[in-house]
Amino acid sequence: MGPPLLLACLLAPLCARGGSSAQPGAAAPGSPQAWRQHEGLRRVKRAWVIPPISVSENHKRIPHLLVQIKSDKQQPGGVIYSIKGPGVDEEPLGIFSIDKFTGKVFLNAMLDREENDRFRLKAFALDLGGVTLEDPTDLEIIVMDQNDNRPLFRQDVFTGRVVEGAEPGTCVMTADATDADDPDTDNAALQYSILEQGAASMFSINATTGEICTARPGLDRETVGVYNLTLQAADMSGDGLTTTATAVIYLEDINDNPPEFTKEEFSMEVEEQAAGVDIGKVFVHDKDLAGSPNWLAKFTILEGDPEGAFAIHTDPYTNDGVLSVAKPLDHEVRDRFELTVSVQNEQPLEPTAPASPRALATVRVRVQDVNEAPVFRENPRRVSVLEGVPPGTPVTTYTASDPDTHQLQTLTYALLYDPADWLQLDPHSGTVRTKRELLHPSAFLQGGWYIALVLARDDAKPPLSATGTLSIEILEVNDHAPLLQPPAGVICGRPGRGGSLLLGATDDDRPPHGAPFHFQLSPQHPQLTRNWSITRFNVTHAVLAVLVELPEGPYSLPLLLRDSGTPPQERQQLLNVSVCHCGRDGTCEDGVLAAATAGAGITLGALMIIVGSSILFLLLAGLGAARARGRRRALRKGLLQRSQDDMRDNILNYDEQGGGEEDQDAYDINQLRHPELFPPRAKPPVRRDAPLSSATPPAPRKLPSSPSDIEDFINEGLEAADSDPSVPPYDTALIYDYEGSGSVASPLSSIVSSLMDEDQDYDYLSEWGPRFRRLADLYGQ
Repeated sequence: MGPPLLLACLLAPLCARGGSSAQPGAAAPGSPQAWRQHEGLRRVKRAWVIPPISVSENHKRIPHLLVQIKSDKQQPGGVIYSIKGPGVDEEPLGIFSIDKFTGKVFLNAMLDREENDRFRLKAFALDLGGVTLEDPTDLEIIVMDQNDNRPLFRQDVFTGRVVEGAEPGTCVMTADATDADDPDTDNAALQYSILEQGAASMFSINATTGEICTARPGLDRETVGVYNLTLQAADMSGDGLTTTATAVIYLEDINDNPPEFTKEEFSMEVEEQAAGVDIGKVFVHDKDLAGSPNWLAKFTILEGDPEGAFAIHTDPYTNDGVLSVAKPLDHEVRDRFELTVSVQNEQPLEPTAPASPRALATVRVRVQDVNEAPVFRENPRRVSVLEGVPPGTPVTTYTASDPDTHQLQTLTYALLYDPADWLQLDPHSGTVRTKRELLHPSAFLQGGWYIALVLARDDAKPPLSATGTLSIEILEVNDHAPLLQPPAGVICGRPGRGGSLLLGATDDDRPPHGAPFHFQLSPQHPQLTRNWSITRFNVTHAVLAVLVELPEGPYSLPLLLRDSGTPPQERQQLLNVSVCHCGRDGTCEDGVLAAATAGAGITLGALMIIVGSSILFLLLAGLGAARARGRRRALRKGLLQRSQDDMRDNILNYDEQGGGEEDQDAYDINQLRHPELFPPRAKPPVRRDAPLSSATPPAPRKLPSSPSDIEDFINEGLEAADSDPSVPPYDTALIYDYEGSGSVASPLSSIVSSLMDEDQDYDYLSEWGPRFRRLADLYGQ
């Protein structure tokens, strides 16, 4: 800007002027409040005006005179000038100042338009007394712009993406910059350009907007995947200050390259019988972006595998094809395979991609021969054998085959599982025979089947084996006749009113050799049909009924029972029937209630055996107790001598209230020593809970003639009782006499003995012989 203009400001006289003397409470002379008060008191006719002052930023000659203001109200030296506002008494402070006597305004610091582009000040003129001479006027200082700021890109690095093969003119991104200088001047007029991008010059930039677009075709990611551009922005329309930035442009992949095999033939090997294992890889190469759908390969077996023995899948990391065995291979059936494999991308090729033939490769697979385990072609083997066949009967020949037809091997056989030890096996021929009779029932049979396991083993190194299951059905043979259950019963003797009895039967044979059962009165006694009849109730039961009124009492009816087997088995059995007195409702009256248990009762002979056995058991128990008591008493008295007397002399009869231990006449021991001298009892005792039976009770058995026969006598009685079909089971309710309430006497445990172990003398045990000396030593210590 040119030299500062010195302006003389003519101040017009005021229309009215107040006194110069200050009034109480008035503002101080020369203060802004004073001139505001004067302004409110009088009207200004004309004012002093200062035009805007321009000054360039970055002015280095400091201080610099900007302007001089004057007032004509007083003689020079009689006016006091002042300025106020930003840059003077407001932030930023100290930029402007004024000579209060001459009115010269100075610039005291360099200005920056980018910080403050203008300053608005107030100028004041006062007399020496502080009275306002002129109204305050505006003083505006405008800062002129200089090109002192370079353009700035908004980013140091701009990033963009564009697909490969994009058409020219495809815009990628915009790189924009800013300039802090005055936008209304050329100082901020920017122009963009690309300084460097490689030899191809594939991109261009709009000089005004900074938009970057493709300039020519031929972008290929497989050739150049990333472009780095150096950008420039210059102000003054390209002739001023400059700045640079970087633009990075990535090419996005498209599927414009098909996969290709690295070679035309591949060779692999695999052991036979292997399944689900990988046997090798076929290698491919694809120029597209690794890991993208455009890169992933998909393989197909076109020829050479009609049975689907192979499978191929893609390795997701290497993109190679992995060939595996889907079904076990057999070297003896086929030892070589030649497969034709193709490859293509999972995504289809772009239409702009160059056409190329489908990639093919040949894979040759050789199947290696290995030792294979024997195979039972029929597993399990099911055969049938009649029960009861003699040992040594052939059952079957159960053999395996060796798949290794190209190897000379011998198979041997062994029984791996034969729980009942029923079978024997020829180790060379595999022939199975019976070792003992196979009978029903058996805990080793499952639904009539006997299960055994046969082991077949070859002689390879190492040997291999196989297991075959042999299921033998034991065919039922009808070798049991039906058995009447129960063999006795009670029936009302009046026809039509309770005069019937339900009969049943059991058969140890399994179907079809069991039910239905056939019941009939014995054909050998045709007279029975006049009083009795049998009708079928169901397949296992029949109903016995009286045809005429019969007197009360026991009856024995011979029945013929026959099963439905082939050939049928029949058995004639005796049914004991007790005919009772009928009541009004067709049931037996109370007098024959005991007979009501005939179906579960026992015969009189069996009852005698049981009672006799019980008595003998009690006698033997008494003998043992008396022998022990006598020995203790002799020890106490020191009178026991080594004697060969019969110890049974000490048996006591405890059901008599006799004279205690000194009474030795309660039981005649001669009955045990010489039982043949005593006649049997005329009539055995009758149990109150035994049913009425028409069967003749068996005669009392001869008592044992010597003590050694007592055990046989008891065992024979127990066996007779167990085999008697009329004997009730062990849990049958029995009828006993009421023997009164319990005794009021104290228990034997209440008797306190004063004898202690230390009071006993066991020295006499040494006199009994060497067997008792050890006992005497133990108790004598």
